[in-house]
Amino acid sequence: MASNAKPPVCKITDLGKMKYQSQKKAAEARKKQKTIEIKEIKMRPNIDTHDYEVKMKAVRRFFEAGDKVKLTLRFRGREMAHMELGMQLLNRVKEEVEPIAKVEAEPKLEGRQMMMVLAPRTT
Repeated sequence: MASNAKPPVCKITDLGKMKYQSQKKAAEARKKQKTIEIKEIKMRPNIDTHDYEVKMKAVRRFFEAGDKVKLTLRFRGREMAHMELGMQLLNRVKEEVEPIAKVEAEPKLEGRQMMMVLAPRTT
């Protein structure tokens, strides 16, 4: 509506057309946004060096894609007596990915599993 004009001018629009255009605009905005997924990496406390490197390569790939990573350490049997080994492993991972990721959830023990969530650093 243009109230400054003499006489005042009002534009009549089709409500259905206006709703359709707003729906299209909203759908286009949804299509362009990136959804952040949480990828899970499972390890054991006595993981071998090569297996660890393979897992770390996957972690880096997930960060490059912009996803969060949930590291899960599963303890079985007598491994439950050596929780410090699991904590050392998670701290090693934390130090290794420090330049590219930040810790979102510190390592915590839930039953027989120790979990930690890492998120990529925004540059």
